[in-house]
Amino acid sequence: MALNNTYDARLVQQETAVGAGLQILLLALLGTAIGMGPAGWLTGLAFAVASWAVLSRALHRSRPRSFGPANRVTLGRATLVGGVTALVADSFESSPPVTLFVGLTAIALILDGVDGKVARATGTSTPLGARFDMEVDAFLILVLSVYVSMEFGPWVLMIGAMRYAFVAAARVCPWLNAELPPSMARKTVAAMQGICLLLAASGCLPHLASLGVVLLALGSLTWSFGRDVRWLRRTSRVQDAEVEEILGLAPEPQTVAS
Repeated sequence: MALNNTYDARLVQQETAVGAGLQILLLALLGTAIGMGPAGWLTGLAFAVASWAVLSRALHRSRPRSFGPANRVTLGRATLVGGVTALVADSFESSPPVTLFVGLTAIALILDGVDGKVARATGTSTPLGARFDMEVDAFLILVLSVYVSMEFGPWVLMIGAMRYAFVAAARVCPWLNAELPPSMARKTVAAMQGICLLLAASGCLPHLASLGVVLLALGSLTWSFGRDVRWLRRTSRVQDAEVEEILGLAPEPQTVAS
């Protein structure tokens, strides 16, 4: 039954069901290939169910005209991220094949640059698509940081947790929710995280070189977030001062008697 002229509830069921089905199929293939244990299966299935539920709710709330080709690319990338997540969970019991782990992660990272281009080329860019893309990126970085932290220590988790800490802080400090200006530096640093963590996880570099790459990722990410927080705080103070001036709440300048 159509809910309005542009949105059909069947869209939610069909598109998200396909994503969940592909996720389960990938888990079955991974389980057959490497004999994945219970931790990997349970984590992968939990990711599939959570992704289906969150995406279904987002589609139902935004009611897009169509799911769109770019979102389908992102959905495919999310399926790969679910596979990587299952492999990382399984690695607590047994080490996954490095080639398989690196291959899935590399494809997911490459597709990160595809969905945006598809959205722009087809004129289907939407806030939902941008948010979907961002959340998949953030979760992949979190999962990779968990994997790399098993070799270098829990401090690596700061890379994956920084974005979620920023979101949590924004609930306490609303000025952090303001829109940031476009920044090529921010995009570059964000893209670096997955590449650096994958290099460290692949084992293709000497230990010290891998450590340096991870430190580079953490340092650049800390700089990027710090720069954005300073800009948001400074902008918030300027806006507050302007509001106070308009409302006549600004303190009057004191005059010095001669």
